[in-house]
Amino acid sequence: MKIATWNINGIKARLNEVEYWLNEYKPDLVALQEIKSIDENFPREAIEALGYNVATHGQKSFNGVALLSLHPFDEINRGLPGDDSDEQARFIETVISRPEGAVRVAGIYLPNGNPVDTEKFPYKLAWMDRLIDWAEERLKLEEPFIILGDYNIIPTGADTHSAKDWWGDALFRPESLERFRALANLGFTDGLRAVNGEEAYTFWDFQAGAWRRNNGIRIDHLMLSPQAADILETVEIHKDMRGRDKPSDHVPVVGHFNI
Repeated sequence: MKIATWNINGIKARLNEVEYWLNEYKPDLVALQEIKSIDENFPREAIEALGYNVATHGQKSFNGVALLSLHPFDEINRGLPGDDSDEQARFIETVISRPEGAVRVAGIYLPNGNPVDTEKFPYKLAWMDRLIDWAEERLKLEEPFIILGDYNIIPTGADTHSAKDWWGDALFRPESLERFRALANLGFTDGLRAVNGEEAYTFWDFQAGAWRRNNGIRIDHLMLSPQAADILETVEIHKDMRGRDKPSDHVPVVGHFNI
């Protein structure tokens, strides 16, 4: 079973790229981030024509997440619990049942947090605290469970072309990393690093020739419960998608699971 995450940076601008990639690689389940669309305007019919079930949690012009699945959704939960006043569309959860067993998947678009001297950084940290609390409860179910998406977190200096340049950014500073480690310490495994210790980036900015110079960072992650880590086979980064004509600044990250 192939389970993927991809920040597409706008479904309207990237629909052709999404259709191409779905046809080419046929992932079982995809979590999309930054769809930048309200639910009613998401191109559901185009995606369904490729055989996918679609669930969205959209927002006009900003944020927005979606799940695409070749298998029926058992349930859909929208919005990260813990703050009823939070209107930003950044979280969607499902359960998929297969004859071989069920898997729980949460797609997230974790806040960027920049600039750090504004309300955006405390919001990021509070969101991460809520995610940790929620994930701790979900782990009690003792099932294959994957939290995947754009975390807007650079886990270590090895996950950036220049740790010196990025240090202090909301993506790579002590308060953010402390919370990412707290999530991992609940029992989650960083899927890519479980199988690949080499240079691996998932994002290249559109500015300053970042793609041409390979000035990338790794901020798109699959965090796996112990039960999910046990059935992980490999993780792929589809770097080729960044070199297409109308790319997102992120590329798909795909976990292969023995489900």
